[in-house]
Amino acid sequence: MNFWPALGLLVLIAGLALRLQPMLTVLAAGLVSGLAGGMSIVEILETLGAAFTENRFLAILILTLPAIALLERLGLRQEAERLIRSLKRPSFARVLIPYLAVRQIFAMLGLTSIAGHPQTVRPILAPMAEAAVAAQTGKPLTAETEAKVRAHCAGTDNIGLFFGEDVFVAFGAVLLIQSTLAQQGIDLAPFAIAIYGLPTAFAAFAIQSTRLWFWSRRFDRIGAQP
Repeated sequence: MNFWPALGLLVLIAGLALRLQPMLTVLAAGLVSGLAGGMSIVEILETLGAAFTENRFLAILILTLPAIALLERLGLRQEAERLIRSLKRPSFARVLIPYLAVRQIFAMLGLTSIAGHPQTVRPILAPMAEAAVAAQTGKPLTAETEAKVRAHCAGTDNIGLFFGEDVFVAFGAVLLIQSTLAQQGIDLAPFAIAIYGLPTAFAAFAIQSTRLWFWSRRFDRIGAQP
């Protein structure tokens, strides 16, 4: 067995550990694996081209980035912050818990691309959460607090998506479970498998909401300090 193509994995790990540009790191790892496996440059490019063609629908997400960048340049973040400041009692939890619920419900319906880190978290959710925390504490956010707020925004989006899409009957993981069970002689419809994901989805929502509520209370205590 030829283990030389595994060198590409080492290149990938080293590049990510050194925080190099991810896309270039992945391409470099692919080139190393291909060359170590005895492929020519032309064969490597043909393989990359075929993979891109088969998954070209993923590139549709790239088309949204210029629109998002334009909206940010026109003041989308500032408007999101202004909206939060206009509320009577804005709080960290009141911003993120409703977003978690909406994100999870949409994911349960299969609408996973309707929100996400580039579409909603970075330009809308994070500025709103930062403005809410600033209003709670009555102080400008430190770099550490700002990083924590943004991390919670990203984590909330991930949790809503991950545990919501498991309830969608056409989700790949649900279909994979169905096919695996069918090979073992267990016949279950995708809907029945998805139903078993509901308790986990509800538990994830309750746990994350509780965490957000505790963090919101912590920000309230910071604001109460003289």
